[in-house]
Amino acid sequence: MNPEPIAPDADIPQTRSPAAGMTVKVVKGTLWTLVGLMVPIFFSLFTTPLVTRLLGADGYGLFVLVLLIPTYFGFADFGMNVASTKFASAAFAEGGREREARIVRTSALIAFMSSLPPAAVMIIFARTIAEIANVPEHQLAEAAVALRLAGVIFVVNFLNSIFNTPELTRLRMDLNIWIMSGMRLLGLLVTPIVVYLGGGVIGAVIVALCVSLFTLASHLVVSARLLPEMLGFSIDRESIRPMIKFGGPLVISGIAGVLLINLEKFVLARVTSVETLAYYSIAAAFASMLTLFSGSMVQSLFPAFAQLQSEENRPALNTLYSRGIRLTLIWLVPVVVFMILAGRPFFTYWFSPVFGRESTGPFYITVLGLVFNVLAYFPYSVIMASGRSEIFAKVYWIELLPYILLVWLMASRFGASGAAAAWSLRVVFDTVFLFVIASRIGGVSYTQQHISAFLAAVAVMLIPLAAMIYFQGLNAWTILIAFAAAAVYGFIVLKRVLEKEEIAWVRNKLAVYLPK
Repeated sequence: MNPEPIAPDADIPQTRSPAAGMTVKVVKGTLWTLVGLMVPIFFSLFTTPLVTRLLGADGYGLFVLVLLIPTYFGFADFGMNVASTKFASAAFAEGGREREARIVRTSALIAFMSSLPPAAVMIIFARTIAEIANVPEHQLAEAAVALRLAGVIFVVNFLNSIFNTPELTRLRMDLNIWIMSGMRLLGLLVTPIVVYLGGGVIGAVIVALCVSLFTLASHLVVSARLLPEMLGFSIDRESIRPMIKFGGPLVISGIAGVLLINLEKFVLARVTSVETLAYYSIAAAFASMLTLFSGSMVQSLFPAFAQLQSEENRPALNTLYSRGIRLTLIWLVPVVVFMILAGRPFFTYWFSPVFGRESTGPFYITVLGLVFNVLAYFPYSVIMASGRSEIFAKVYWIELLPYILLVWLMASRFGASGAAAAWSLRVVFDTVFLFVIASRIGGVSYTQQHISAFLAAVAVMLIPLAAMIYFQGLNAWTILIAFAAAAVYGFIVLKRVLEKEEIAWVRNKLAVYLPK
Protein backbone atom coordinates (compact mmCIF):
# COMPACT_ATOMS: atom_id res chain seq x y z
CA MET A 1 0.00 0.00 0.00
CA ASN A 2 1.34 3.44 -0.91
CA PRO A 3 1.77 5.86 2.01
CA GLU A 4 -0.40 8.94 2.17
CA PRO A 5 1.25 11.91 0.40
CA ILE A 6 2.38 14.87 2.45
CA ALA A 7 0.05 17.81 1.96
CA PRO A 8 1.73 20.42 -0.23
CA ASP A 9 1.96 24.08 0.68
CA ALA A 10 -1.11 25.99 -0.36
CA ASP A 11 0.87 28.35 -2.54
CA ILE A 12 2.69 25.58 -4.42
CA PRO A 13 0.28 23.89 -6.84
CA GLN A 14 0.78 20.32 -7.96
CA THR A 15 0.34 21.26 -11.59
CA ARG A 16 2.18 23.80 -13.70
CA SER A 17 3.46 26.65 -11.52
CA PRO A 18 2.38 30.03 -12.91
CA ALA A 19 4.98 32.75 -13.36
CA ALA A 20 3.16 34.98 -10.92
CA GLY A 21 4.23 34.41 -7.37
CA MET A 22 7.38 32.47 -8.30
CA THR A 23 9.55 35.01 -6.53
CA VAL A 24 7.66 34.42 -3.28
CA LYS A 25 8.14 30.66 -3.60
CA VAL A 26 11.85 31.06 -4.30
CA VAL A 27 12.35 33.42 -1.37
CA LYS A 28 10.39 31.14 0.94
CA GLY A 29 12.46 28.15 -0.14
CA THR A 30 15.64 30.18 0.17
CA LEU A 31 14.88 31.22 3.73
CA TRP A 32 14.15 27.64 4.74
CA THR A 33 17.41 26.47 3.19
CA LEU A 34 19.34 29.36 4.73
CA VAL A 35 18.06 28.69 8.22
CA GLY A 36 18.71 25.00 7.79
CA LEU A 37 22.30 25.67 6.79
CA MET A 38 22.96 28.25 9.48
CA VAL A 39 21.92 26.02 12.39
CA PRO A 40 24.56 23.34 11.69
CA ILE A 41 27.15 26.03 11.01
CA PHE A 42 26.38 27.61 14.39
CA PHE A 43 27.00 24.30 16.10
CA SER A 44 30.11 23.67 14.00
CA LEU A 45 31.61 26.83 15.52
CA PHE A 46 31.76 24.84 18.77
CA THR A 47 32.35 21.30 17.52
CA THR A 48 35.04 21.99 14.88
CA PRO A 49 37.52 23.55 17.37
CA LEU A 50 36.90 20.53 19.61
CA VAL A 51 37.67 18.10 16.81
CA THR A 52 40.78 20.02 15.71
CA ARG A 53 42.12 19.98 19.27
CA LEU A 54 41.34 16.29 19.75
CA LEU A 55 42.82 15.22 16.43
CA GLY A 56 45.57 17.84 16.25
CA ALA A 57 46.32 19.90 13.16
CA ASP A 58 47.79 16.92 11.29
CA GLY A 59 44.90 14.61 12.24
CA TYR A 60 42.28 17.18 11.27
CA GLY A 61 44.14 17.79 8.01
CA LEU A 62 43.96 14.06 7.28
CA PHE A 63 40.23 14.02 8.05
CA VAL A 64 39.70 16.89 5.60
CA LEU A 65 41.83 15.15 2.98
CA VAL A 66 39.94 11.84 3.29
CA LEU A 67 36.58 13.52 2.72
CA LEU A 68 38.09 15.73 0.01
CA ILE A 69 39.47 12.98 -2.24
CA PRO A 70 36.03 11.57 -3.23
CA THR A 71 35.02 15.03 -4.43
CA TYR A 72 37.54 14.65 -7.26
CA PHE A 73 35.17 12.01 -8.64
CA GLY A 74 32.16 14.30 -8.29
CA PHE A 75 31.37 13.88 -12.00
CA ALA A 76 30.78 10.14 -11.55
CA ASP A 77 26.99 10.42 -11.19
CA PHE A 78 26.91 11.36 -14.89
CA GLY A 79 25.26 14.65 -14.02
CA MET A 80 22.13 12.89 -12.78
CA ASN A 81 21.68 15.04 -9.67
CA VAL A 82 21.14 18.06 -11.94
CA ALA A 83 19.42 16.11 -14.73
CA SER A 84 16.95 14.63 -12.26
CA THR A 85 15.90 18.07 -11.02
CA LYS A 86 15.69 19.56 -14.52
CA PHE A 87 13.69 16.77 -16.19
CA ALA A 88 11.52 16.01 -13.17
CA SER A 89 10.70 19.74 -12.81
CA ALA A 90 9.52 19.81 -16.41
CA ALA A 91 7.37 16.71 -15.84
CA PHE A 92 5.96 18.18 -12.63
CA ALA A 93 5.14 21.45 -14.38
CA GLU A 94 3.12 19.45 -16.93
CA GLY A 95 1.33 17.45 -14.23
CA GLY A 96 3.01 14.15 -15.19
CA ARG A 97 3.47 12.54 -11.79
CA GLU A 98 4.09 9.02 -13.09
CA ARG A 99 6.70 10.28 -15.57
CA GLU A 100 8.30 12.36 -12.83
CA ALA A 101 8.63 9.24 -10.69
CA ARG A 102 10.17 7.24 -13.53
CA ILE A 103 12.68 10.04 -14.16
CA VAL A 104 13.80 9.95 -10.52
CA ARG A 105 14.28 6.17 -10.62
CA THR A 106 16.08 6.37 -13.96
CA SER A 107 18.45 9.05 -12.66
CA ALA A 108 19.19 7.02 -9.53
CA LEU A 109 19.96 3.88 -11.57
CA ILE A 110 22.34 5.71 -13.92
CA ALA A 111 24.09 7.47 -11.02
CA PHE A 112 24.48 4.24 -9.06
CA MET A 113 25.97 2.31 -11.96
CA SER A 114 28.32 5.11 -13.02
CA SER A 115 29.59 5.80 -9.48
CA LEU A 116 30.55 2.21 -8.67
CA PRO A 117 33.83 2.12 -10.68
CA PRO A 118 35.44 5.19 -9.02
CA ALA A 119 34.21 3.96 -5.63
CA ALA A 120 35.95 0.64 -6.32
CA VAL A 121 39.14 2.51 -7.21
CA MET A 122 39.07 4.37 -3.90
CA ILE A 123 38.46 1.16 -1.96
CA ILE A 124 41.06 -1.00 -3.74
CA PHE A 125 43.82 1.60 -4.08
CA ALA A 126 43.22 3.50 -0.83
CA ARG A 127 46.77 3.22 0.47
CA THR A 128 48.30 4.22 -2.86
CA ILE A 129 46.05 7.27 -3.05
CA ALA A 130 47.09 8.27 0.48
CA GLU A 131 50.76 7.98 -0.49
CA ILE A 132 50.24 10.14 -3.57
CA ALA A 133 48.52 12.74 -1.35
CA ASN A 134 51.71 12.97 0.75
CA VAL A 135 50.14 11.48 3.89
CA PRO A 136 52.88 10.84 6.51
CA GLU A 137 54.00 7.25 6.96
CA HIS A 138 52.59 6.94 10.47
CA GLN A 139 49.10 7.92 9.20
CA LEU A 140 48.98 5.73 6.07
CA ALA A 141 47.16 2.76 7.62
CA GLU A 142 44.52 5.00 9.20
CA ALA A 143 44.14 6.97 5.97
CA ALA A 144 43.62 3.78 3.93
CA VAL A 145 40.77 2.53 6.14
CA ALA A 146 39.14 5.97 6.21
CA LEU A 147 39.35 6.27 2.41
CA ARG A 148 37.61 2.92 1.94
CA LEU A 149 34.75 4.14 4.11
CA ALA A 150 34.69 7.41 2.16
CA GLY A 151 34.23 5.37 -1.03
CA VAL A 152 30.91 4.08 0.32
CA ILE A 153 29.86 7.58 1.41
CA PHE A 154 30.66 8.70 -2.14
CA VAL A 155 27.98 6.43 -3.67
CA VAL A 156 25.35 7.08 -0.99
CA ASN A 157 25.68 10.86 -1.33
CA PHE A 158 24.92 10.64 -5.05
CA LEU A 159 21.69 8.82 -4.27
CA ASN A 160 20.85 11.47 -1.67
CA SER A 161 21.15 14.18 -4.32
CA ILE A 162 18.64 12.37 -6.54
CA PHE A 163 16.02 10.98 -4.17
CA ASN A 164 15.36 14.49 -2.83
CA THR A 165 14.10 15.51 -6.31
CA PRO A 166 10.35 15.40 -5.45
CA GLU A 167 11.08 17.83 -2.61
CA LEU A 168 12.95 20.20 -4.94
CA THR A 169 10.46 20.13 -7.82
CA ARG A 170 7.69 21.15 -5.40
CA LEU A 171 9.95 23.79 -3.86
CA ARG A 172 9.46 22.02 -0.52
CA MET A 173 12.78 23.25 0.79
CA ASP A 174 11.41 22.97 4.32
CA LEU A 175 11.32 19.19 4.03
CA ASN A 176 14.63 18.96 2.20
CA ILE A 177 16.44 21.13 4.70
CA TRP A 178 14.94 19.38 7.73
CA ILE A 179 16.47 16.17 6.47
CA MET A 180 19.82 17.51 5.27
CA SER A 181 20.48 19.86 8.16
CA GLY A 182 19.02 17.60 10.81
CA MET A 183 21.32 14.76 9.82
CA ARG A 184 24.31 17.06 9.46
CA LEU A 185 23.64 18.48 12.92
CA LEU A 186 23.53 14.94 14.30
CA GLY A 187 26.93 14.26 12.74
CA LEU A 188 28.40 17.45 14.16
CA LEU A 189 27.27 16.56 17.67
CA VAL A 190 28.36 12.92 17.56
CA THR A 191 31.75 13.35 15.85
CA PRO A 192 33.62 15.02 18.77
CA ILE A 193 32.20 12.41 21.15
CA VAL A 194 33.45 9.56 18.96
CA VAL A 195 36.86 11.20 18.54
CA TYR A 196 37.11 11.86 22.28
CA LEU A 197 36.39 8.18 23.00
CA GLY A 198 39.36 7.23 20.83
CA GLY A 199 37.74 6.80 17.44
CA GLY A 200 40.25 9.08 15.74
CA VAL A 201 39.95 9.88 12.05
CA ILE A 202 38.37 6.51 11.27
CA GLY A 203 35.67 7.07 13.88
CA ALA A 204 34.91 10.52 12.48
CA VAL A 205 34.51 9.04 8.97
CA ILE A 206 32.24 6.28 10.30
CA VAL A 207 30.00 8.99 11.74
CA ALA A 208 29.92 10.65 8.31
CA LEU A 209 28.91 7.32 6.72
CA CYS A 210 26.07 6.80 9.20
CA VAL A 211 24.83 10.33 8.55
CA SER A 212 24.78 9.68 4.79
CA LEU A 213 22.82 6.44 5.22
CA PHE A 214 20.27 8.02 7.58
CA THR A 215 19.89 10.93 5.15
CA LEU A 216 19.15 8.56 2.28
CA ALA A 217 16.54 6.69 4.29
CA SER A 218 14.85 9.97 5.25
CA HIS A 219 14.75 11.23 1.66
CA LEU A 220 13.22 7.97 0.50
CA VAL A 221 10.45 8.17 3.09
CA VAL A 222 9.60 11.86 2.58
CA SER A 223 9.85 11.86 -1.23
CA ALA A 224 7.69 8.75 -1.41
CA ARG A 225 5.00 10.57 0.54
CA LEU A 226 5.19 13.58 -1.76
CA LEU A 227 5.24 11.33 -4.82
CA PRO A 228 3.82 7.86 -4.01
CA GLU A 229 4.36 6.89 -7.64
CA MET A 230 8.10 6.87 -6.93
CA LEU A 231 7.72 3.52 -5.17
CA GLY A 232 8.11 1.36 -8.25
CA PHE A 233 10.71 -0.30 -10.41
CA SER A 234 10.04 0.87 -13.96
CA ILE A 235 12.29 3.47 -15.59
CA ASP A 236 11.59 6.11 -18.21
CA ARG A 237 13.29 4.69 -21.28
CA GLU A 238 12.36 7.69 -23.41
CA SER A 239 14.24 10.02 -21.05
CA ILE A 240 17.46 8.00 -20.93
CA ARG A 241 18.92 9.45 -24.12
CA PRO A 242 18.09 13.12 -23.43
CA MET A 243 19.22 12.74 -19.82
CA ILE A 244 22.54 11.22 -20.87
CA LYS A 245 22.86 13.88 -23.57
CA PHE A 246 22.36 16.50 -20.86
CA GLY A 247 24.54 14.73 -18.31
CA GLY A 248 27.36 13.81 -20.68
CA PRO A 249 28.75 17.35 -20.91
CA LEU A 250 28.39 17.59 -17.12
CA VAL A 251 30.69 14.59 -16.80
CA ILE A 252 33.22 16.21 -19.12
CA SER A 253 32.97 19.53 -17.31
CA GLY A 254 32.83 17.77 -13.95
CA ILE A 255 36.19 16.10 -14.45
CA ALA A 256 37.75 19.51 -14.91
CA GLY A 257 35.35 21.20 -12.49
CA VAL A 258 36.21 19.14 -9.43
CA LEU A 259 39.88 19.86 -10.06
CA LEU A 260 39.23 23.56 -10.47
CA ILE A 261 37.18 23.70 -7.28
CA ASN A 262 39.39 21.61 -5.00
CA LEU A 263 42.78 21.38 -6.71
CA GLU A 264 44.45 23.93 -4.44
CA LYS A 265 43.75 21.76 -1.38
CA PHE A 266 45.37 18.68 -2.88
CA VAL A 267 48.34 20.72 -4.12
CA LEU A 268 48.81 22.23 -0.66
CA ALA A 269 48.97 18.79 0.92
CA ARG A 270 51.42 17.72 -1.76
CA VAL A 271 53.83 20.67 -1.82
CA THR A 272 53.57 21.65 1.87
CA SER A 273 51.88 19.43 4.48
CA VAL A 274 48.51 18.24 5.77
CA GLU A 275 48.99 20.73 8.60
CA THR A 276 49.02 23.63 6.11
CA LEU A 277 45.94 22.09 4.52
CA ALA A 278 44.23 22.28 7.93
CA TYR A 279 44.98 26.01 8.24
CA TYR A 280 43.71 26.65 4.72
CA SER A 281 40.61 24.45 5.15
CA ILE A 282 39.53 26.28 8.31
CA ALA A 283 39.94 29.63 6.50
CA ALA A 284 38.03 28.40 3.46
CA ALA A 285 35.26 26.90 5.58
CA PHE A 286 34.67 30.15 7.47
CA ALA A 287 34.83 32.17 4.25
CA SER A 288 32.33 29.84 2.56
CA MET A 289 29.66 31.08 4.96
CA LEU A 290 29.44 33.96 2.52
CA THR A 291 27.81 31.63 -0.01
CA LEU A 292 25.05 30.49 2.34
CA PHE A 293 22.28 32.74 1.09
CA SER A 294 23.03 32.44 -2.63
CA GLY A 295 23.71 28.75 -2.29
CA SER A 296 20.39 28.40 -0.51
CA MET A 297 18.65 30.41 -3.20
CA VAL A 298 19.97 28.18 -5.98
CA GLN A 299 18.17 25.21 -4.43
CA SER A 300 14.94 27.04 -5.28
CA LEU A 301 16.12 29.01 -8.31
CA PHE A 302 17.12 26.08 -10.48
CA PRO A 303 13.74 24.29 -10.49
CA ALA A 304 12.01 27.69 -10.76
CA PHE A 305 14.17 28.69 -13.75
CA ALA A 306 13.49 25.26 -15.30
CA GLN A 307 9.74 25.90 -15.06
CA LEU A 308 10.04 29.38 -16.65
CA GLN A 309 11.76 28.41 -19.90
CA SER A 310 8.83 29.09 -22.24
CA GLU A 311 8.72 32.35 -24.18
CA GLU A 312 5.62 33.60 -22.38
CA ASN A 313 7.44 33.22 -19.06
CA ARG A 314 10.63 34.95 -20.23
CA PRO A 315 9.78 38.30 -18.55
CA ALA A 316 9.14 36.49 -15.24
CA LEU A 317 12.47 34.69 -15.62
CA ASN A 318 14.34 37.94 -16.17
CA THR A 319 12.59 39.59 -13.23
CA LEU A 320 13.47 36.71 -10.93
CA TYR A 321 17.07 36.75 -12.16
CA SER A 322 17.54 40.50 -11.73
CA ARG A 323 15.85 40.72 -8.37
CA GLY A 324 17.92 37.85 -7.01
CA ILE A 325 21.18 39.53 -8.01
CA ARG A 326 20.12 42.91 -6.68
CA LEU A 327 19.03 41.58 -3.29
CA THR A 328 22.24 39.56 -3.08
CA LEU A 329 24.37 42.65 -3.66
CA ILE A 330 22.47 44.47 -0.92
CA TRP A 331 23.20 41.91 1.80
CA LEU A 332 26.62 40.99 0.45
CA VAL A 333 28.33 44.31 1.22
CA PRO A 334 27.76 44.49 5.01
CA VAL A 335 28.30 40.75 5.47
CA VAL A 336 31.69 40.91 3.75
CA VAL A 337 32.75 43.86 5.89
CA PHE A 338 31.79 42.16 9.17
CA MET A 339 33.44 38.90 8.15
CA ILE A 340 36.72 40.69 7.39
CA LEU A 341 36.55 42.51 10.72
CA ALA A 342 35.94 39.28 12.62
CA GLY A 343 38.44 37.10 10.76
CA ARG A 344 41.66 37.34 12.78
CA PRO A 345 40.01 37.47 16.26
CA PHE A 346 37.85 34.48 15.35
CA PHE A 347 40.75 32.27 14.27
CA THR A 348 42.95 33.42 17.14
CA TYR A 349 40.55 33.01 20.06
CA TRP A 350 38.22 30.30 18.76
CA PHE A 351 40.93 27.98 17.46
CA SER A 352 44.42 29.05 18.53
CA PRO A 353 46.98 31.82 17.97
CA VAL A 354 48.64 29.59 15.37
CA PHE A 355 45.41 29.47 13.34
CA GLY A 356 45.07 33.23 13.81
CA ARG A 357 48.49 33.69 12.25
CA GLU A 358 48.23 31.09 9.48
CA SER A 359 44.53 31.21 8.47
CA THR A 360 43.78 34.95 8.42
CA GLY A 361 45.64 35.81 5.20
CA PRO A 362 44.08 32.97 3.14
CA PHE A 363 40.70 33.89 4.63
CA TYR A 364 40.85 37.52 3.43
CA ILE A 365 41.89 36.45 -0.06
CA THR A 366 39.20 33.76 -0.29
CA VAL A 367 36.48 36.18 0.83
CA LEU A 368 37.36 38.53 -2.03
CA GLY A 369 37.03 35.68 -4.50
CA LEU A 370 33.77 34.52 -2.97
CA VAL A 371 32.21 37.93 -3.57
CA PHE A 372 32.30 37.06 -7.26
CA ASN A 373 31.46 33.42 -6.68
CA VAL A 374 28.26 34.33 -4.85
CA LEU A 375 27.02 36.34 -7.84
CA ALA A 376 27.96 33.55 -10.27
CA TYR A 377 25.21 31.30 -8.87
CA PHE A 378 22.58 33.22 -10.82
CA PRO A 379 23.96 33.01 -14.39
CA TYR A 380 25.05 29.43 -13.68
CA SER A 381 21.47 28.46 -12.80
CA VAL A 382 20.09 30.15 -15.92
CA ILE A 383 22.52 28.33 -18.19
CA MET A 384 21.83 24.96 -16.58
CA ALA A 385 18.06 25.48 -16.67
CA SER A 386 18.28 26.25 -20.39
CA GLY A 387 19.91 22.85 -20.94
CA ARG A 388 23.25 24.16 -22.19
CA SER A 389 25.44 22.09 -19.89
CA GLU A 390 28.12 21.66 -22.57
CA ILE A 391 29.14 25.29 -22.02
CA PHE A 392 30.83 24.38 -18.75
CA ALA A 393 32.72 21.48 -20.29
CA LYS A 394 34.36 23.82 -22.79
CA VAL A 395 35.18 26.54 -20.29
CA TYR A 396 36.53 24.29 -17.55
CA TRP A 397 38.82 22.35 -19.83
CA ILE A 398 40.17 25.51 -21.43
CA GLU A 399 41.17 26.98 -18.08
CA LEU A 400 42.28 23.74 -16.38
CA LEU A 401 45.93 23.61 -17.49
CA PRO A 402 46.66 27.31 -16.80
CA TYR A 403 45.00 26.94 -13.40
CA ILE A 404 47.05 23.86 -12.49
CA LEU A 405 50.25 25.71 -13.28
CA LEU A 406 49.08 28.82 -11.40
CA VAL A 407 48.08 26.87 -8.27
CA TRP A 408 51.28 24.84 -8.20
CA LEU A 409 53.43 27.96 -8.62
CA MET A 410 51.62 30.11 -6.04
CA ALA A 411 51.07 27.36 -3.46
CA SER A 412 54.74 26.34 -3.69
CA ARG A 413 55.94 29.90 -3.18
CA PHE A 414 53.33 31.39 -0.86
CA GLY A 415 51.67 28.38 0.79
CA ALA A 416 48.02 28.72 1.83
CA SER A 417 47.79 32.38 0.80
CA GLY A 418 49.09 31.54 -2.66
CA ALA A 419 46.54 28.76 -3.09
CA ALA A 420 43.77 31.12 -2.01
CA ALA A 421 44.92 33.79 -4.48
CA ALA A 422 45.02 31.31 -7.38
CA TRP A 423 41.51 30.07 -6.53
CA SER A 424 40.13 33.61 -6.28
CA LEU A 425 41.61 34.69 -9.62
CA ARG A 426 39.95 31.77 -11.36
CA VAL A 427 36.60 32.53 -9.73
CA VAL A 428 36.69 36.14 -10.96
CA PHE A 429 37.29 34.95 -14.52
CA ASP A 430 34.48 32.39 -14.30
CA THR A 431 31.96 34.90 -12.97
CA VAL A 432 32.54 37.43 -15.73
CA PHE A 433 32.28 34.71 -18.37
CA LEU A 434 29.06 33.23 -16.93
CA PHE A 435 27.30 36.59 -16.91
CA VAL A 436 28.14 37.10 -20.58
CA ILE A 437 26.98 33.60 -21.58
CA ALA A 438 23.76 33.78 -19.54
CA SER A 439 22.86 37.01 -21.32
CA ARG A 440 23.39 35.46 -24.74
CA ILE A 441 21.83 32.06 -24.12
CA GLY A 442 19.20 32.67 -21.48
CA GLY A 443 18.15 36.11 -22.68
CA VAL A 444 18.54 37.55 -19.19
CA SER A 445 20.20 40.79 -18.24
CA TYR A 446 20.92 42.74 -15.09
CA THR A 447 21.11 46.46 -14.45
CA GLN A 448 21.48 47.96 -10.99
CA GLN A 449 18.66 50.35 -10.20
CA HIS A 450 19.37 53.48 -8.16
CA ILE A 451 23.08 52.99 -8.78
CA SER A 452 24.22 56.28 -7.23
CA ALA A 453 22.36 55.60 -3.96
CA PHE A 454 23.71 52.08 -3.80
CA LEU A 455 27.31 53.22 -4.38
CA ALA A 456 26.89 55.83 -1.64
CA ALA A 457 25.71 53.10 0.74
CA VAL A 458 28.68 50.90 -0.22
CA ALA A 459 31.11 53.78 0.45
CA VAL A 460 29.65 54.19 3.95
CA MET A 461 29.96 50.48 4.64
CA LEU A 462 33.66 50.48 3.72
CA ILE A 463 34.52 53.00 6.46
CA PRO A 464 34.94 50.29 9.17
CA LEU A 465 37.64 48.59 7.07
CA ALA A 466 39.53 51.86 6.89
CA ALA A 467 39.17 52.16 10.67
CA MET A 468 40.55 48.65 11.17
CA ILE A 469 43.61 49.55 9.08
CA TYR A 470 44.06 52.83 10.96
CA PHE A 471 43.79 51.21 14.41
CA GLN A 472 45.79 48.18 13.22
CA GLY A 473 43.19 45.69 14.31
CA LEU A 474 39.75 45.31 15.83
CA ASN A 475 38.97 47.44 18.88
CA ALA A 476 35.98 49.10 20.52
CA TRP A 477 36.16 52.11 18.20
CA THR A 478 36.19 49.93 15.08
CA ILE A 479 33.20 47.95 16.32
CA LEU A 480 31.27 51.13 17.11
CA ILE A 481 32.04 52.57 13.68
CA ALA A 482 30.99 49.30 12.03
CA PHE A 483 27.56 49.25 13.65
CA ALA A 484 27.02 52.95 12.92
CA ALA A 485 27.98 52.39 9.27
CA ALA A 486 25.63 49.40 9.06
CA ALA A 487 22.75 51.53 10.39
CA VAL A 488 23.41 54.26 7.81
CA TYR A 489 23.80 51.63 5.08
CA GLY A 490 20.47 50.06 6.00
CA PHE A 491 18.75 53.44 6.03
CA ILE A 492 20.03 54.34 2.54
CA VAL A 493 19.07 50.93 1.15
CA LEU A 494 15.61 51.09 2.67
CA LYS A 495 14.89 54.63 1.50
CA ARG A 496 16.73 54.84 -1.80
CA VAL A 497 17.53 51.38 -3.19
CA LEU A 498 14.71 48.91 -2.48
CA GLU A 499 11.51 49.09 -4.52
CA LYS A 500 8.25 49.92 -2.78
CA GLU A 501 6.72 46.51 -3.52
CA GLU A 502 9.79 44.79 -2.06
CA ILE A 503 9.52 46.81 1.16
CA ALA A 504 5.80 46.07 1.34
CA TRP A 505 6.43 42.36 0.86
CA VAL A 506 9.00 42.30 3.68
CA ARG A 507 6.63 44.17 6.00
CA ASN A 508 3.79 41.78 5.22
CA LYS A 509 5.99 38.77 5.94
CA LEU A 510 7.26 40.27 9.19
CA ALA A 511 3.73 41.12 10.27
CA VAL A 512 2.90 37.41 10.38
CA TYR A 513 5.52 36.84 13.10
CA LEU A 514 5.09 40.05 15.09
CA PRO A 515 2.68 40.07 18.05
CA LYS A 516 -0.62 41.80 17.39
